[in-house]
Amino acid sequence: MWDDSFPSFLIGLREGLEAGLIVSVLVATLVRAGARSRLPQVWTGVLAAIALSMSFGAVLTFTAASLSTSAQEAFGGALSIVAVAFVTAMVFWMRRSARTLASEIKEKVTEALAMGAGVLVLTSFLAVGREGLETALFLWTTARAANESAGPVAGAAAGLVVAALLCWGLYRRVLHIDLTRFFTITGAVLVVIAAGVLGYGLRDLQEGAVLPGGAAYAFDLSGSIDAGSWYSTLLQGVLNLTPTMTWLQVAGYAGYLAVVTTLFVRGVRGVRGVRRERGVRGVPGARSRDTATPPRPGSATPGRPAGPAPARPRWLLPVSVVAVPALLAGLVVALAHPEPAAGETVAVSGTDCGRGFTAPEPGRQDFRMHNTGNQTSEVYLIDPSSNAVYGEIEGLAPGTTRDLVATVAGGTYAWRCVPSDGKAVTSKAVRVGGASGAGAVVPVSEQDLAGPLRAYKAYVNRGLATLVTETRKLGDDIRAGHLDTARTDWLTAHRTYASLGAAYGTFEDFDQRIDGRPDGLPDGVHDKDFTGFQRIEYGLWHGQSAGELKGLAHQLTDDTAGLRKTFPHQEFDASDLPLRAHEILENTLQFELTGDTDQGSGTGLATADANLSGTRELLTVLRPLLTTRAPRLLPTVDADIARLRALLDAGHRDGRWTPVDRLGRTAKARIDGATGQLLEDLSPVPDLLEIRKSA
Repeated sequence: MWDDSFPSFLIGLREGLEAGLIVSVLVATLVRAGARSRLPQVWTGVLAAIALSMSFGAVLTFTAASLSTSAQEAFGGALSIVAVAFVTAMVFWMRRSARTLASEIKEKVTEALAMGAGVLVLTSFLAVGREGLETALFLWTTARAANESAGPVAGAAAGLVVAALLCWGLYRRVLHIDLTRFFTITGAVLVVIAAGVLGYGLRDLQEGAVLPGGAAYAFDLSGSIDAGSWYSTLLQGVLNLTPTMTWLQVAGYAGYLAVVTTLFVRGVRGVRGVRRERGVRGVPGARSRDTATPPRPGSATPGRPAGPAPARPRWLLPVSVVAVPALLAGLVVALAHPEPAAGETVAVSGTDCGRGFTAPEPGRQDFRMHNTGNQTSEVYLIDPSSNAVYGEIEGLAPGTTRDLVATVAGGTYAWRCVPSDGKAVTSKAVRVGGASGAGAVVPVSEQDLAGPLRAYKAYVNRGLATLVTETRKLGDDIRAGHLDTARTDWLTAHRTYASLGAAYGTFEDFDQRIDGRPDGLPDGVHDKDFTGFQRIEYGLWHGQSAGELKGLAHQLTDDTAGLRKTFPHQEFDASDLPLRAHEILENTLQFELTGDTDQGSGTGLATADANLSGTRELLTVLRPLLTTRAPRLLPTVDADIARLRALLDAGHRDGRWTPVDRLGRTAKARIDGATGQLLEDLSPVPDLLEIRKSA
């Protein structure tokens, strides 16, 4: 969070100080001119600028949320480029103008006082509004790059608070700051940060299919650099440098730095030359001898008779300048982010599926599905040419109505109703014009999973055969009293069992006997029902004798042999395969990586490594189905697996595994972070490969 806040802190500090200096000069000039009654006009303009900036931020946030994924990427990328342009222009303008800012603002105030209240409000509004809009745009871009808003918002708020304090100190003449030097140093830092924002924006445009080269990587260090490490997080948060970057990103980043830094350095040398000749001035509130005293409020101006202004409520103008931008922003958001269209009612039955369905308009649609039949039905909005599913309702009971919300784009649509008797009915297809883009999932049938299921059962059978051999050897070691050898062979056998994780659901009672935990047993580790690998582990690493462990080893051998014999005849639900892709590592994170299952061996990382092997084997048999449904998913998951395996291997030195509770804080955080990232990337697998009756 805090690494993402620094760029926003710096932009809040600079823009806040720039706007604050302007306001300080406005206030100081009015006070010294004896026109304190005009101060509310300044604050009204400031309030209007703040309201406009916040409304602009709301429009950016909520209109982007209503776009499709690719459109969001393109929109965000384009605004990132605009933000870079604004920040670059601001950096050069402030470097050039800091030393003459006060005198320029005084001239504008004098002109505004002579022309009336409206012009003074407009002067303060324009002076602050530009900085506010730039801040809102840069803050939105930074939050999007960080994928969270707390850090950037906190950083910007802190920067604005510091800027306000500095401006107050300058106004009260308790602080003296070399503004030219300040804006030069912060400008140099912002140039580097803006280069990162430019690289991020170019990547967004590539992902939104606006720019080519999305797969042309200049480097990919994701396998060797931990994305969750403190240094990687810091570089990504502050400079937008990531372990993987395309050639276009690198070219944009390096080109921007080369050009802008060169121009900036040349400009700094020019400013230093001017300062040596003239010195530095520009503290807000300084009195100027040649500034004419503006006319006092209420005095007549040439050609205009004096007279009382029409009375109006004092609150009217401040309320209006806040309400108008907010109302306009709300209108823009409402038009750009409409509620789902009030839907047509579509009939669902075993004989008349889709009655009342007409070609919908593109966009988010709310279909009211009413079951007019006498059976509970599954309802699917599909592409009849591919059976891809755009939306679904499960278990729609007779006589009931439920809403199905789906995003409609260019393409062909039809309803498929599958009553409880299994006889599917498909409606007449309709065509929707426009560009395609609605997300759909190609359904999976039991037949589709039959091949992967056979392959995985063969893998488990081979693993069980190996397991029986290894547990027999473990038993022989214990009976012979070779406990040191038994500890080594215990780990080998236990890793083999752990690598069969996807079969846990079919192992039934065997799993509790082979690898059960003592949790919940009346006597804990000493309970008679505590058996299997973890019970033997406790004995081997807590000084129990071979005689005490001999019976337990014999029972483990019998249980693994029994499992091997019964497994080919057990039911294995094909729908379990996609679920286990996620659940194996969930258990790993919950038990092995917390040390909860450690009974003294300190081999939690070894078990986690075996679980990872089981997950990889499972993904191997599911790969053909995932490749056609989510081609970008598997490369990401493969990189996650490689990163986690490398982190686990780092805990394995000279044949020994580092116990989880002896890992350093950084190493533990890296492993947990890599496991969590892999789990997040695997989370779509169950939905992508869910067995649907629409197939």
